[in-house]
Amino acid sequence: MKNLTLLALDVAKMHGATYADIRIVEEQNESIVIKNGRVEELIASTDYGFGVRVIADGAWGFAGSFLVERGEIERIARLAVEIAKASAMVKKQDVAIAPALVVQTTYRSPVDIDPFEVSLEDKITLLGNAEEIVRKTQGISISSASMNISREKRFFASLEGSYIEQEIIKSGAGLNAIAIKESDIQERSYPNSHGGDSATAGYEFIQGLKLEDNAARIAEEAVQLLSAKECPSGEFTIILDGSQLALQVHESCGHPVELDRVLGTEASFAGTSFLTIDKLNKLQYGSSIININADATIPGALGTFGYDDEGIPAQKFDIIKDGIFVGYLTSRETALVLNKHSNGCMRASGWGRIPLIRMTNVNLLPGDSSLEELIDGVKDGLYLATNRSWSIDDKRLNFQFATQIGWEIKNGKLGAMIKNPNYTGITPEFWNSCDGIAGKDEWKVWGLANCGKGEPMQVAHVAHGTAPARFRNVKVGVGR
Repeated sequence: MKNLTLLALDVAKMHGATYADIRIVEEQNESIVIKNGRVEELIASTDYGFGVRVIADGAWGFAGSFLVERGEIERIARLAVEIAKASAMVKKQDVAIAPALVVQTTYRSPVDIDPFEVSLEDKITLLGNAEEIVRKTQGISISSASMNISREKRFFASLEGSYIEQEIIKSGAGLNAIAIKESDIQERSYPNSHGGDSATAGYEFIQGLKLEDNAARIAEEAVQLLSAKECPSGEFTIILDGSQLALQVHESCGHPVELDRVLGTEASFAGTSFLTIDKLNKLQYGSSIININADATIPGALGTFGYDDEGIPAQKFDIIKDGIFVGYLTSRETALVLNKHSNGCMRASGWGRIPLIRMTNVNLLPGDSSLEELIDGVKDGLYLATNRSWSIDDKRLNFQFATQIGWEIKNGKLGAMIKNPNYTGITPEFWNSCDGIAGKDEWKVWGLANCGKGEPMQVAHVAHGTAPARFRNVKVGVGR
């Protein structure tokens, strides 16, 4: 494999590239869905190919192919240079990239149980047992359980001398219960919505989710929601559970600190950002207890890896410090705008896509409270859990979130269940209203396996560590 990467680099250099890298990527994926007592989806797939990225005449060029052999590698390397030279004819300025250390190493994510070594029968049995409990709960109309596993091998080499081999295994699963009565549809998910929870780990992670143990509870809650009180409207103190807060971090902090969005080089699909460079180290993004970092080194987290797709090592760094906006997610190219080195956030979804700046594990750090204490400090408010839907503008400033379930808080105690809860806000105002965050014991990293960005679309795997947090004077309901 190393000889193939060296061939691509030599050909690119010979034809005029001043920088070149190649990624050879082999992916193996498996997904299972059981719905209403039947195996609805059973997919096993593999993908194998390579992409060559170059700078020639001061512009980027990229080309890829699924045919990993010497003749094709030579052709694609030449093509990448030709594309760069064509792009250079309309460039506004020469591409420049920050320096990087030369790295020659291997990285493999730790796994206790290889999910691809577990029999299909055992996987279907695990999902089927949990789905059956949901399905047989009186009042449930639709029940489902799903599982996704993947293995990815990446071989990276650059003209600067780096050569990195990585193997990363990911596993995830989830349950869903839907109850329907006339025009009312209510849904509960476990351990999270939008596919459950995932991690950079083996089958042991799926076993640890204990789907069967939680199946009855989520089914019963879905049915109970049909007769629950409607979410009230007005300004309330709200407490968000960790899973909902993870998506809040993702949408209103993670995306706006992607520096390519800020600079306008990735704006057509994903939008831009309100966190412009003039706000760096100045903007009071949140209250003084808000501390958010990016950490691609957290063991087992879905956004953890060894090296990004520019050969930069996984890193941990601050984004919000004591409420102040202090950092971006960067690449080798964008980091130069800040006179810094890349912090290792360039990743592509496969061999046929160029790397983009992507979130790793973007985390709201724990506070010194607890969920019980947060609730105790609320006279009249709401506790909201598990995302149902979301909407946010292209600058990541104005947002609306709906959750699957909520409960009233009256005089420091949880009260009646409420259905169709939702809340709205403006990002800095919302985060400045935070006056309490639960501590380390209730802090958890949530995997998010469906982060979309780029055209053509690239789906990235990221994660967010959160604990329940409290926010004052938040607009809730339909605003009647």
